Amino acid sequence: MDISGTYTFNAPPDRVWALLMDPAVISSCIPGCDRFEPDGENKYRARLTVALAAITGTYEGTVALLDLVPLTSYRLTAEGQGRPGFVKGSSAITLRAQGDSTVVDVRATVQTGGSIARLGQRLIGGVSKMMLDRFFACLSGKLEERPA
Repeated sequence: MDISGTYTFNAPPDRVWALLMDPAVISSCIPGCDRFEPDGENKYRARLTVALAAITGTYEGTVALLDLVPLTSYRLTAEGQGRPGFVKGSSAITLRAQGDSTVVDVRATVQTGGSIARLGQRLIGGVSKMMLDRFFACLSGKLEERPA
């Protein structure tokens, strides 16, 4: 299933990029994340709890930041397993300056398996998009907290 979003930040690309590369910011902005630990260069072990309809699950897995082109783009991959099944995803993230702002485009593909997959793509897609929106809303708040 494909998910996408476009987010505009009132900051230049270098400030947005710095936050997107900061593990403390990433972990605090991922909804339901309670662990985000380094596991190699640009790779992390993560644990998060997600509620989908009647199924709440804790997933443990990995997150990797790949193909980094500083201030411009990168790819994020994530894999997680839990009692309700598995989640696997890949995102292409691009940044571009627009005046004094930065526009971030996200194009993601998500796969699920196990009992969670039985909920249907519409519900899973909706929750995935909501989590993406919450992540970037949190990131926007972090930008406002940090002076230029």
